Amino acid sequence: MADVKYYDVILKPVITEKSMDAMGDKKYTFLVHPEANKSQIKEAVEKMFEGTKVVKVNTLNQDGKKKRRGMTVGRTAKTKKAVVWLSEDSKDIEIFSGL
Repeated sequence: MADVKYYDVILKPVITEKSMDAMGDKKYTFLVHPEANKSQIKEAVEKMFEGTKVVKVNTLNQDGKKKRRGMTVGRTAKTKKAVVWLSEDSKDIEIFSGL
């Protein structure tokens, strides 16, 4: 496994209707490094966003979609998502506040 630092773990936030509705319950969704584990994701969120306290992390791996161009068949890149649950006394994550 590659040496993944905390600033390499979180790639970008996932902004969908479902993830925006979950923010009311202090659940935030991120695309993360495919080799990152739950403890690395928890550490990255707590270090990158001051005042946050992570209670729970759920992860899911998504395989790439099949794509065709003529007779050639390939796949898009596989991704990993993480849903991070914050505690009730935790601060909100600021990047989502203006959305």
